[in-house]
Amino acid sequence: MYRRSLTLGVSAALLALSAWADNTSTTPGNGNGCNNLPSYNQLKAALVAATNSESSGLNMNMWGTIVDRDGIVCAVAFTGNNRGAQWPGSRVISAQKANTANSFSLDPSAVSNGNGLSLALSTANLYSAVQPGGSLYGLQASNPVDTDNAYKTPSTNFGMANDPLVGSKVGGVNVFGGGLALYDSRHQIIGAVGVSGDTSCADHSIAWRTRHNLNLDHLAGAIGGVSGDSARPDNIIFDITPNAYGILTSAGGFGHPRCINTGDPSLLPAVQ
Repeated sequence: MYRRSLTLGVSAALLALSAWADNTSTTPGNGNGCNNLPSYNQLKAALVAATNSESSGLNMNMWGTIVDRDGIVCAVAFTGNNRGAQWPGSRVISAQKANTANSFSLDPSAVSNGNGLSLALSTANLYSAVQPGGSLYGLQASNPVDTDNAYKTPSTNFGMANDPLVGSKVGGVNVFGGGLALYDSRHQIIGAVGVSGDTSCADHSIAWRTRHNLNLDHLAGAIGGVSGDSARPDNIIFDITPNAYGILTSAGGFGHPRCINTGDPSLLPAVQ
């Protein structure tokens, strides 16, 4: 069941995304600016299409943010009729998620000297690791949000091409589903996308579909992850169960809780 009917304008806009993504370029590790990343219109089209095609969660409208490799916001968009048609608080959360996925993902340039891993971590992969006793406990407080940038006005521009977040570093670390690194056709990370506005599980699925629609999910065979699924290396993991003491724990250490009306992550598109 589709969340909402797609418009011809969205469908037409998506046809141009594949050719655009293959022409992107960047210098790994040195930042790339926003020129090599999707425009506001491209993000909005991909986000609307992804939201329409995802039937899990609460059927809410969404915010989406793209950041470059330096964490600078390049585009912010929403799917509703106006900025109040989706949770206002999710705008900055989407930027946090994009910043997080970009901050904790790498590409093959990390192993050029024989050290490091080509590893992508989605925000969904961080939930269990940052809980008390987890291997990354405290990570969520390590890179606080820049509130001056996060709450700049005018509010009338929120979610528009001239959103006040654009060109700024928001920062922040978010540790539930909805943030994914963006990889171009050469398997190089060029930034990340963050999505927020529904359950955290639906946020992950919509972010996944948005990245796929943007043709920036080139991870196959080059980028590892913790999901155990080579076709979806940075996918959400549902392996949290009570241990012998009744405490909820993740078997692999990177699990995420299930949500209301949780979708099946194995049905999400395989990475390219």
